[in-house]
Amino acid sequence: MSSGLVDAPPSEPGAPLRRRRRRWLRWAVGVTVAIVLLVAGVAVGVTARLTGNVTHEDVSAEDLGATRPPKVATSAMNVLVVGSDQRDGKNAKYGHDIAGERTDTIMLVHVSSERDNAMVVSFPRDSLVQLPACRATKSFPGQQAHLGMINESFNSGGIGCTWKTIEALTRIHIDHYVKVDFTGFKSMVNAVGGVEVCLPEPVDDKKALLHLPAGRQTLDGEQALGYVRARYSLGDGSDIGRIQRQQMFIASMIKKILSGDTLTNPARLYEVLNAGTKAVTTDSGLTAGAMFDLASSLKGIDAGKIRFITTPWHYSLTQPGRVEWVQPQANRLFQIVAKDQSVEGVKGGQAKVGRSKITIEVRNGTWRTGLATEVAALLEQRGYHIAKVGDTARKPQARTAILYGPNGETRVPTLSADLLADTPRKLPAARTNRLLLVIGDDWKGLKAQRADDTEAIKGFDATHDTCAA
Repeated sequence: MSSGLVDAPPSEPGAPLRRRRRRWLRWAVGVTVAIVLLVAGVAVGVTARLTGNVTHEDVSAEDLGATRPPKVATSAMNVLVVGSDQRDGKNAKYGHDIAGERTDTIMLVHVSSERDNAMVVSFPRDSLVQLPACRATKSFPGQQAHLGMINESFNSGGIGCTWKTIEALTRIHIDHYVKVDFTGFKSMVNAVGGVEVCLPEPVDDKKALLHLPAGRQTLDGEQALGYVRARYSLGDGSDIGRIQRQQMFIASMIKKILSGDTLTNPARLYEVLNAGTKAVTTDSGLTAGAMFDLASSLKGIDAGKIRFITTPWHYSLTQPGRVEWVQPQANRLFQIVAKDQSVEGVKGGQAKVGRSKITIEVRNGTWRTGLATEVAALLEQRGYHIAKVGDTARKPQARTAILYGPNGETRVPTLSADLLADTPRKLPAARTNRLLLVIGDDWKGLKAQRADDTEAIKGFDATHDTCAA
């Protein structure tokens, strides 16, 4: 770029690096396996051998309680997906510093009654929510009703308590669950023939053993593992940023699986299923026959009809580092899922390019320490993707500016509409579609978000091209 701006390294994270890396890996495997099994993978049938790969563990009616939400759309299917962090057996090589089993990944996969669309709703692990009471079992101490982090339920009562928690919070009736560990990740990526990603700049991350050039490229299993483990070299380092980036990775993998190269290649498809089924535990109701019946009805689904959505959120003002759900948007999303409606029909929000399709680099042109990180977090709350946070080469910059290349001009009005002050100007010779927000001394913040701004619940679909964002 010709702007004379340079990057500053991201701020040091508070959580240990090892835990952050594991969280990425659990996220990748959890979503991939669930979508492969429930949406695409079993289109050619589930063999007896694949059936034998799956471990079953039931959740009882007593675990879920007597006040479950009703099943509104009887033919729709809602599957709870959690990523397991168990450190024994094949997972021992990932470390022994955590005892027992925990989860940092909680999502809900919704498949419509007509089998013509699907949604993957992510619940940020740092969500501060009202947790319900859960009974004690032989393996878990149980949970008292209290305000806490959403992933506490798994630690206190296992999958049954997590299931009860999500139903209580969303009023969505859950039909099945899929619990995933991360041993099959590399083999799944290799089985599908690699996964395409788009990197805005080269990556040289010694800690993640990842060395990649900039641009569009296909990662094999080993590279993909490094990609999901990378900490400092990609994105802005926040948990939400990881969710966004991981959603795009999984979307790319699902798009690859739904392509003719996979579905018309029985050997490759079997390899994907074999790796995926070895990594999951489900309730006994989610049988091979149930998966086959579901997948048979989904053979014609288009990748553009699979949407990835993060529950609308904002950072907590009372407990730093935690997030709270934005209302009424969050409840609106849950009602859409419960009633088996489509987010494509949601009114409100912006008529411009959607925020979820825009990637922004934020640079601080002032002497106010931490301002770029603060602004990036606010933009992230509204659904933008943050590529990097840094400083300008020269300070101070008098005016706030949105810099953009020839392919990014259509994205400027969306960001401009969210800012109280900006001076968009063209960045010559830029060949990227992402926007560069330079914060100047005239920075006044973001405009207040309207209560009817429902764009956050629309998310993005599996055809999303990160190179075009």
